Amino acid sequence: MGALVMSKAITIDGKSVSFIDGQTIMDAALAAGVYIPHLCHNPEFEPHGNCKLCIVSVNGRNMTACTMPAAEDMVVASNTPELDSDRQALVQMLFVEGNHICPACEASGNCQLQAAAYYLKMLSPHFMHFYPPREVDASHPDIFLDLNRCILCELCVRASREVDGKNVFGISGRGIGTHLVVNAASGRLGDTNFAVTDRAAQVCPTGAILIKRQGYKIPIGQRTFDHKKISEVQMEPVKRTEPEHE
Repeated sequence: MGALVMSKAITIDGKSVSFIDGQTIMDAALAAGVYIPHLCHNPEFEPHGNCKLCIVSVNGRNMTACTMPAAEDMVVASNTPELDSDRQALVQMLFVEGNHICPACEASGNCQLQAAAYYLKMLSPHFMHFYPPREVDASHPDIFLDLNRCILCELCVRASREVDGKNVFGISGRGIGTHLVVNAASGRLGDTNFAVTDRAAQVCPTGAILIKRQGYKIPIGQRTFDHKKISEVQMEPVKRTEPEHE
């Protein structure tokens, strides 16, 4: 007879949520159908807590849900006006720190940053735009890299290193000067072995990494977030899609 597994639970917004040892607050919440907003979290990879969008109040202290291990009798608050206001401000800052022109972006309707802004009822950027000078790299025959849209989630960095075994991307600089780099002597994506079939080519939550010649195969109005909220999509199991290659 197997050992009896004792049930453990935390409370999220008044709801009892079961968890097993090793799960984070985010893991337990998603498994129980409780949505906590996030951008940089992907269950395929070790959480880093980069975007801070998943900050929750744990027994009165703010923590990132994707990195905080669940512990018995935790009382977690997520869906509060104060936290949603902070999340909205974080998304607003992401918009003004980069150059996100949604109506002209190929990723519009498929972009998690855009969808998070809608979910959090963001009506304007609020802050002054930085308009930073950022590079666009079209050197690769099949993949377009637009650093104007990068939010430094590091998902492409982790996917390339941990799944693809290529280490194509990295992060350089500090503070406002932090930026994504391509690990080639030239700094050009075309001088790497990056491929459209790589996992790193599929995990970008914005339009920073785009597969060429596919931008408008799905018309605007028929894309993922045109008919679903981000809270619905991020609660679905991870789906891997292989792009068409011409």
